Amino acid sequence: MPTIRVPALDTARAWRDAARGLLGAGVPPADVLWQFGDGDADLFADAPAAPPAAAKVGVPKSFVALSENVCWHSDPQRFARLYALLWRLRDNSGLIADRGDADLARLRLMEKAVSRDKHKMKAFLRFREVPKVTDRRRFAAWFEPTHHIAEPMAGFFARRFGDMDWLIVTPTRSVEFTGGDITLHDGAAKPDLPDDAHEALWTTYFRNIFNPARLKIQAMQSEMPKKYWKNLPEAAAIPDMIAHAEARARQMQAAAPTLPPIRAARITESLAQPAPPPASDLDALRQQATGCTRCPLYRDATQVVMGEGPRDAALMIVGEQPGDQEDLAGRPFVGPAGQLFDRIAGEVGLDRRHAFVTNAVKHFKFAPRGKRRIHQRPDAGEVVACKWWLDAERALIRPRLILAMGATAAASLTGTGQGILKRRGTFETTREGTPVLLTLHPSYLLRVPDPAAKEAALRDFRADLSLAVARLAA
Repeated sequence: MPTIRVPALDTARAWRDAARGLLGAGVPPADVLWQFGDGDADLFADAPAAPPAAAKVGVPKSFVALSENVCWHSDPQRFARLYALLWRLRDNSGLIADRGDADLARLRLMEKAVSRDKHKMKAFLRFREVPKVTDRRRFAAWFEPTHHIAEPMAGFFARRFGDMDWLIVTPTRSVEFTGGDITLHDGAAKPDLPDDAHEALWTTYFRNIFNPARLKIQAMQSEMPKKYWKNLPEAAAIPDMIAHAEARARQMQAAAPTLPPIRAARITESLAQPAPPPASDLDALRQQATGCTRCPLYRDATQVVMGEGPRDAALMIVGEQPGDQEDLAGRPFVGPAGQLFDRIAGEVGLDRRHAFVTNAVKHFKFAPRGKRRIHQRPDAGEVVACKWWLDAERALIRPRLILAMGATAAASLTGTGQGILKRRGTFETTREGTPVLLTLHPSYLLRVPDPAAKEAALRDFRADLSLAVARLAA
């Protein structure tokens, strides 16, 4: 039986070249015996032969990646398993994606094991400084991998620690990096490495980040297997930390603060703010609102902006919230949206002076952007917190009809602001039974970019205002 010996150096490339040659020559897997390195030859094998010249063979890219990892596995049958799968891929390239194939599943597990071993080497290898040979600092480390990963990991450590010379020793292969050049050597026994002055500091840090209340020994040992502990300076502290974890957790619980944090106290205070007594007139209500802290919006706004208009108004007009100009002036609907409303209302005979105009939210919500204050839509909590003031205004005015402009006003008056485009032009009611005519907000009309869509929206808004005038005249 022909024997192919794969060298311990540059293993992945050597296996790939040999496999290509065998596949090109049509040699089936059963006729090949694979051996690794300089180990003892098989008793019944022929003398190692030079593999056939590598042929150009097309294989799926995912198989190439698979073989690059599996070749470094410690399983003596890894080369034979890889070649057997490669042989089958000649006639069925889709096999590489078949999760139900037992041979492929075994190789995938081997691939995963090698990848995990590489990750452990990155996490648990510890360098210690040794006397330097050149003017560059020199370090050495000992690591015991499960698989033959020292060679494929050499490039990672060269990139990561390219500013120093180092030596990584493993039982099967050693990697030396001196002056920017990588040299591979045979494996060796664990060298006598000096103590590191930084290890005590690192162990102290490790102890302090340990949370005894979240100790899960099985999960910890899964991520940091005990086989690595003897080479990790911080691992010496683990048994003591585990032994005293329960007592430390109880101490932490006993020392926990009993008072809520300041942020929680502010929220509780805001939610517990008692409602002021019912106001007898609009001036008294406005005075009460100046001290409102029912939601956080009062902190950044210039002032509260309450509604204005006659006490006996038949129509109440409700918008979303004050804008930048309304916040500065202290009056509702004096900015661009209010000016657009006044123009269209005048076209249909709706005199704003005879209506009570207000907003669902009384403070301006914005995000600073340079010197500008950009409007931000109030959230549901802010709308609910401010609903008390809108309800108080409605109780004083007692309008025959409410014109709700926009989703926020609809949410405050009817309980939902969803689907305002489909609901506009229709009448709904408040919980007390007051008719509510839903329409668009004038600020929406200002933002519509398409000229045709904007003209249609203006036409709809004009029709809604006409409908309000007709309803009041009936």
